[in-house]
Amino acid sequence: MDDSFAEPSLSPSLNHRQLMDSVEPALAYDGGDVYEWQAKLRPKLRSLLGYPSGAKVDLNPRTLWKRDHPHGTIEKVVSQSETASDVVAFLCLPSHAEAPYPFFICVQGHTTGAHHSIAVERDDNSVPMEVQGDRDFGLQCMERGIGALCIEQRSFGERRELTQEHTSTHGCHDAAMHSLMLGRTLIGERVFDVERGLDYLELRNDVDWTRIGIMGNSGGGTISVFAAALLPRITFAMPSCYFCTFRDSVMSIYHCADNYVPGLLKYAEMADVMGLFAPRPVVLVCGIEDPIFPVEATRRAFMDLKAIYAAAGASDRCHLVEGNGGHRFYADDAWPIMLRELGRAKSE
Repeated sequence: MDDSFAEPSLSPSLNHRQLMDSVEPALAYDGGDVYEWQAKLRPKLRSLLGYPSGAKVDLNPRTLWKRDHPHGTIEKVVSQSETASDVVAFLCLPSHAEAPYPFFICVQGHTTGAHHSIAVERDDNSVPMEVQGDRDFGLQCMERGIGALCIEQRSFGERRELTQEHTSTHGCHDAAMHSLMLGRTLIGERVFDVERGLDYLELRNDVDWTRIGIMGNSGGGTISVFAAALLPRITFAMPSCYFCTFRDSVMSIYHCADNYVPGLLKYAEMADVMGLFAPRPVVLVCGIEDPIFPVEATRRAFMDLKAIYAAAGASDRCHLVEGNGGHRFYADDAWPIMLRELGRAKSE
């Protein structure tokens, strides 16, 4: 027996990391005209996501309840995104601002649901609750004179799996696997729900369409990045605790299945995806102690993104906020920068 025989490489991650080392993303930004590059990557990204296509169904929006709040009014609405796929959302309108309002689409991550955005219990929306990690996005918007549409994401909260007999601990795993079998991704389906949320806002006459944002933490940050990349009606973005490198986050540390897009690394890294939003203002939020989206990799990805924004003549519209903590949103750090950007857009 040869004692010098090397230890066998048995862990799948060893092979995958070697493959990552050899991958050169075919559509990564490498200089030149930003808009020509975006025109090539955006349709490829849409295809990789298996983005829903075809004629849209009628939204058929209806109100479930409407209540006064110290910051304005909150209305719970439900509308149809696709056949057999309804979206629950909280529409938040500020009382101390005049229409048309700037609006943010707000999306939660792996929590018990969108009810965190307005600080009420999921199963009884009349009962207040304490929200951790600055995740009460809808109330934050109202307090700042901004309208909010707080969407319940597929497989979270009230849209969690309740019909299937056997489910995983995280229902997003089942939904993500099913979507893959259908040639889709859960990311693509969730971005489509954001698009339908924008369609709902189109029905209203109180929306400032020059200032439409998207924000969310963790899984909400994921959708904030991809929705910003694909949906031209979005003009501001504030993703939290997601922007990083794919290599150092979803490809190196355990993450739920709803984070993965088949084949994406062959074409782009996360800075390229976010770069599809240039030159529109983006405020990226991270925690310096976030264990699943490491801050050093986030900083490297941000430098790549800044290069794209610089090439688009908009380096001053690309911001990174580092919160002194872990995997959460940092309202006091992020909002001042976003409010300056919103004010700048209003004055232009």
